[in-house]
Amino acid sequence: MITLREVLNACDGRYSGDELRLDDVVMSFEQDSRKVGHGTLFVAIKGERADGHNFVQSCYEKGAVCCLVEHDIDTDKPYIVVESTLEAIKKIAEYYREKFTIPVVSVSGSVGKTSTKGMIGSVLNQHFNTLITEGNHNNEIGVPFTLLRLNDKHEAAVIEMGISDFGEMTRLAKMVKPNIVVLTNIGIAHLENLKDRNGVLKAKTECMPFVKKGGYMVINGDDDKLENYEYDGLNRVRFGFNSYNDVRAENVCDLGIAGCEFDIVSKSGKVHARTLVPGRHMVLNALCAYAVGKILSVSDDDIVKGIESFRTEGDRTNVIRTDFVTVISDCYNANPVSTKASIDVLASTNTRTVAILGDMLELGDNENEFHRSVGEYAKDKGIDVLVCVGKLSSHMADGAKGGKTSVIYFETKEKLIASISDILQNGDTVLVKASHGMHLEQVVEKIKDMK
Repeated sequence: MITLREVLNACDGRYSGDELRLDDVVMSFEQDSRKVGHGTLFVAIKGERADGHNFVQSCYEKGAVCCLVEHDIDTDKPYIVVESTLEAIKKIAEYYREKFTIPVVSVSGSVGKTSTKGMIGSVLNQHFNTLITEGNHNNEIGVPFTLLRLNDKHEAAVIEMGISDFGEMTRLAKMVKPNIVVLTNIGIAHLENLKDRNGVLKAKTECMPFVKKGGYMVINGDDDKLENYEYDGLNRVRFGFNSYNDVRAENVCDLGIAGCEFDIVSKSGKVHARTLVPGRHMVLNALCAYAVGKILSVSDDDIVKGIESFRTEGDRTNVIRTDFVTVISDCYNANPVSTKASIDVLASTNTRTVAILGDMLELGDNENEFHRSVGEYAKDKGIDVLVCVGKLSSHMADGAKGGKTSVIYFETKEKLIASISDILQNGDTVLVKASHGMHLEQVVEKIKDMK
């Protein structure tokens, strides 16, 4: 629970309205005027397409208790003026988070943040009422609004933190103040700002000073940048396939698009588990979730149940079976590591394989070579047909030439969609993957309509 007086003090704002209303309780925080209801504090944010200040009056009509704005407004209703509503909501979230003593798990890394967050959330939900970041609300707008969803019924929280530049993680972790910080890996994402993997490591580990005293860092011990990483005052738990990890996998059986079966081995003993989402990388997610679960005293049975209950969100690794083909849809994000992992899943099937791959964005100066390497990988894995779409993916197509893989290139997704019926055959398994900015989910929708 938080009152308007607490909100006002937390954001150092200027209040206008009936002083007696300062003891009113804020029931929820919203930046989307369509979601405002009784007791909501509406945060007026100036976006690229709309200015929230234009919707203030309608929010009062819907029951808003107050509005957070950047200038005075013509109303006798309560409002708080601040220099920046974006900065103010972060200050409020930082204050609000400290009202809760529940375990908070933060999840970051270059690849697999969202699926790892989901796996951990699925495990913790077997034992705790757990708040979990929705979708990709992992930035400096999404994180504070996620924290402000906490209520007295929550017993744990899993907060995803995504960054693209130095300093962002500091600002996020200052709000979240996790008890457990998870790092999935140090990869080659957002290199236009972070330059190289050393820069990625530096940016990701900005969170460490903000971990609660006596807290834990759960890190991928198979990652060469994290393998020997330590931070004073924090307990380290490493997960991975290598034998030196604190939590490791043995007897891994890859079932293709049906998932994987494996044993989880730790100082607690050995348990058998299965993921129902395809990809060997999902085993790593399960190991990470097991490690977090054990730290928080979740039973082995509940952990295994949580792992097997996990499903991906939205446009991430989603297996769609139609009467015509099987589609592995993964259109939300892409970089060389995740794309090669998806190619591995496709190559494990016993059908004709078609990889429809689009541009991988924000890879920095070496983006052309990264795309070429993916094309070479698809060729080496024996993918039957590689369809490349987008300007950067022309280099992917070049990398795949010279082998048995049939290579097709389109400049735009529109040209691909117009020709897709000439490419696919009945019974194919089709991977569709690219950065979200390519919007290849439109290709998936076209394929789903094919007969």
